[in-house]
Amino acid sequence: MEPEARLCLRFVVLHRVHFLIRCRGETYMRCKLFLCVLLLAAVAYAKEPKVYQTGKLLQMDSVACGVDEKDGKSLAGEMLGTDSGHKKTHELLCQEYVLQAERVIYRIRPRDEKHPVLLPVGEKAQFRLVKDKMLLRVEDLDSKEREYIVVSVTPRADSSTAEASPSRLNHLQ
Repeated sequence: MEPEARLCLRFVVLHRVHFLIRCRGETYMRCKLFLCVLLLAAVAYAKEPKVYQTGKLLQMDSVACGVDEKDGKSLAGEMLGTDSGHKKTHELLCQEYVLQAERVIYRIRPRDEKHPVLLPVGEKAQFRLVKDKMLLRVEDLDSKEREYIVVSVTPRADSSTAEASPSRLNHLQ
């Protein structure tokens, strides 16, 4: 149970004792109903703790993730007819990290491409997968959760588990 939920539950118990001392007669039922609603709200507020997996950031690569195009035209050039019709293009690069977990290797990119944070390669990271995104935090950096897109997932070659290797029961199979 989270500390906030414990504090809320302690608050409910203390106030219940106080209300029971003050409440008499017909107001006793109202107080009892109020305390039940308050207790249900405290239980509903208590959430499951976030479960993180642990991995290691192995490397960071700069990969092509798009093209930036700039027109060679200006307003004055359009009016006078002196602008050329060519476009200036250059390739945009994005950070792509390799995160090695217990059984798989993830290739991930930051969801916020305009302001990506440079992660420390070689450090341990904690992550959790929520729907279509990975939420990652590095304790040595600032422990802030950041969103990443999972580009690919591959099984680790060095993780030899019983499920991964086929077993032969006899020579006839």
